[in-house]
Amino acid sequence: MMRRLLFAALLLTFVSTTATNLHAAETNQPNILILYADDLGFGDLSCYNAKGKIPTPNLDKLAASGTRFTDGHSSSGICTPSRYALLTGRHHWRDFHGIVNAFGGSVFKPERLTMPEMLKQQGYATACIGKWHLGWDWDAIRNNKGIQPDSFDWTKSIPDGPLAHGFDHYFGDTVINFPPYAWIEDDKMAQIPDTMKDESKWKKIKEGNWECRPGPMVTGWDPYAVLPTLTDKGVAYLESRKDAKEPFFLYFAFPCPHAPIIPNDAYDGKSGAGPFGDFVVETDAMVGRLLAALEASGQADNTIVVFTADNGPEHYAYARDAKYGHWSPEPFRGLKRDIYEGGHHVPFIIRWPGVTKPGSVSDALVSQIDLMGTFASALGAKLPQDAAEDSHDMLPYLKGEAESVRSSHVHNTFAGQYAIRDGDWLLIDAKTGYRSKGWQAWEPRHDYPGDDDQPVELYNLKEDIGQRHNLAANHPEKVQQMQKLLTKIQKQGHSAPRLAK
Repeated sequence: MMRRLLFAALLLTFVSTTATNLHAAETNQPNILILYADDLGFGDLSCYNAKGKIPTPNLDKLAASGTRFTDGHSSSGICTPSRYALLTGRHHWRDFHGIVNAFGGSVFKPERLTMPEMLKQQGYATACIGKWHLGWDWDAIRNNKGIQPDSFDWTKSIPDGPLAHGFDHYFGDTVINFPPYAWIEDDKMAQIPDTMKDESKWKKIKEGNWECRPGPMVTGWDPYAVLPTLTDKGVAYLESRKDAKEPFFLYFAFPCPHAPIIPNDAYDGKSGAGPFGDFVVETDAMVGRLLAALEASGQADNTIVVFTADNGPEHYAYARDAKYGHWSPEPFRGLKRDIYEGGHHVPFIIRWPGVTKPGSVSDALVSQIDLMGTFASALGAKLPQDAAEDSHDMLPYLKGEAESVRSSHVHNTFAGQYAIRDGDWLLIDAKTGYRSKGWQAWEPRHDYPGDDDQPVELYNLKEDIGQRHNLAANHPEKVQQMQKLLTKIQKQGHSAPRLAK
């Protein structure tokens, strides 16, 4: 009898200890916070651009506590494709090129594994707050083909949005300049649109145009309230996770500094780059609020924080450069939509306690596509062969166990216009890398030689980061080698090393 009691006690101790260890292992999984800016230039952060005219103290502080990458890229020069690539670890151009328009459908195929789905499999609570721009099944709640308030049954759940692709929770207005102009919570409207968008009822815009598509709006909608409200929701979410047992993944997608350029009055004049610069200052302040909430919750030491942006700045950057002497994509050429560096070469900061070295600066070539493979590696999650096909594992590099992350990267915004990076070399496999308007006056002001009428453009970025001198005629063999590499990556359907035969 005594022997049985002793065995039972030992067994209970073993089970209790094992459960405690398992719980400890679970709670040691790092939280993940991705802060994703919209239309932000590489040179819009003061930690990236010493001669810039926009102070960003909170992002500078984040960079000082982690690793600031100088060669980080999005997959595209526009919104939807970059977000898709970030959340799938797959180049957008394997599936599509353009954005989801107002009341457009989802870009995700049901079988496509997403980052939040992968993290949910690892026991994470997942949330998306802010700009979605990846589509919903609006037809499921349509009454007719119109876009009037009575064209939809706003009381119904909206399928195929964030909750259908791995997120437990969503709060936002889907896209700040697209209808419906009202808050959405999870998969239902939190407000019922009852009128049509009317910009005359809004406070005056401060720079550029509203660029808001027509469509249903809730009475009293205030675009100026979008950023503060989203930040309040982000702060509340971080506070709510303080005593939670499972780790969290929060994808906080800012609506700014994308047009409409609407900094709140408290930020007017806070930069030397006009209203856009002030909007970046406000964005930085909201980053500060979120990071302060993370710190106050006691979770900062076990949270990976990533800050980056979907693409470069809008064409208003040309007028801003002429008026204020602030070039948003400094030191690059090109803007949003372009396959020149300014279109996709963006700020990229990672703070990973215990992994990244505080205050470090890395010149390694990295991509937002690499985050999914990196998180999977850190968590010991085995990715299927048909998932994250272009996602490189950054973890060995971040830990100092590897010298690089990747040697190549494909840049694309529109069909038929590609660029490819190979080491220090960059091939624009098209006659020009421009698509955004307004560059004709900018080039002579910045001593660009003008188009040489060659069919492709080749640059050595180590020697010519501004992409001024086309070397294609001098290195035809390099052009051919890079074109072959581009074709190979396009045709084989993957570029992640784990899938190499």
